[in-house]
Amino acid sequence: MIAAGAKTILITPSDSKAIVPAIKKARDKGVLVIALDSPADPADATDALFATDNYKAGVLIGEYAKASMAGKSVKIATLDLFPGHPVGAQRHNGFLQGFGLKSVDAKSNELAHPSEVVCMADSFGDQAKGQTAMENCLQKNPDINLVYTINEPAAAGAFNALKKAGKDKGVLIVSVDGGCQGIKDVGAGKIAATSQQYPLKMAAMGVDAGVEYAKTGKKPSGYTDTGVTLIAAKPVSGVESKDTKVGTDLCWGKK
Repeated sequence: MIAAGAKTILITPSDSKAIVPAIKKARDKGVLVIALDSPADPADATDALFATDNYKAGVLIGEYAKASMAGKSVKIATLDLFPGHPVGAQRHNGFLQGFGLKSVDAKSNELAHPSEVVCMADSFGDQAKGQTAMENCLQKNPDINLVYTINEPAAAGAFNALKKAGKDKGVLIVSVDGGCQGIKDVGAGKIAATSQQYPLKMAAMGVDAGVEYAKTGKKPSGYTDTGVTLIAAKPVSGVESKDTKVGTDLCWGKK
C-alpha cells in the first residue's frame, strides 16, 4: 500500500503487537495510520484510534445482567475472544466490573477470573466455536445460569448449545456488537441484551480524517470514543437501555 502511494491507511488489528513494525514503517514514510475498533499495542503506535470504549460496553451488559439476576446466586461462563487481545480483555473485565465482581484494571490485557466464573473458554468470536465452548462449559458445570460472550456470533453458538441441552429458558446471555443479526437475536429472546457499537461510524470518521490529511496535512491524534448503547428487549430498573427498534435502526450488516 505504501508503494502504491497510499497517504492514509485504516487498520483493524487482529494481532495488536505483530503489526506494530509495519505501522512504524508506514508512519516513517509520512503515511497517516488510523486504527479502527481495536488498538495496536502500544496504542500510540498509530496516529489515532477511532473505537468503542470496550470496557464501558462490558460494564453496561454487566450492570444489566446483575439487575436481571435480582440477587440470585450466579454461576457464570465467559466465552471470550482469545488470549492477549485488548478488546477481548476490556469487554470481559468490564462485564465483571459492571456485575460488581472482582475485576482488573481497564487497560489490562489479562482476564479477571473471580470465583463466580465457573468456566472461561475461547470462542474466537465464531458461532461454531462458541457452541463448542458452551457445550464444554456445560459438561464442566451444568448449573451455569449466566453467559457473557465476546460478540453475538459467539452468543448464537452459546444459545444453540443451551437449547440442545434443554437449558435455553433458564440461562441469561449478554453480549457486545450490535450487528443486525444480533439485534434480531435480542428480539427473539436468544440474547437478553447487547452493547451496540458503531463500526460504520468508525470507518466514516477514518475516511474523513484521511481526506482532511490529504487536503491540509492535518493529522488526528489520540483516542476518539465512537459510542456504545445498551440494547435490550426487556428493560430493567436502574439500567438505561434502548429497545430493539432503536437497535435495528442503528445496526450494521444485513437487515
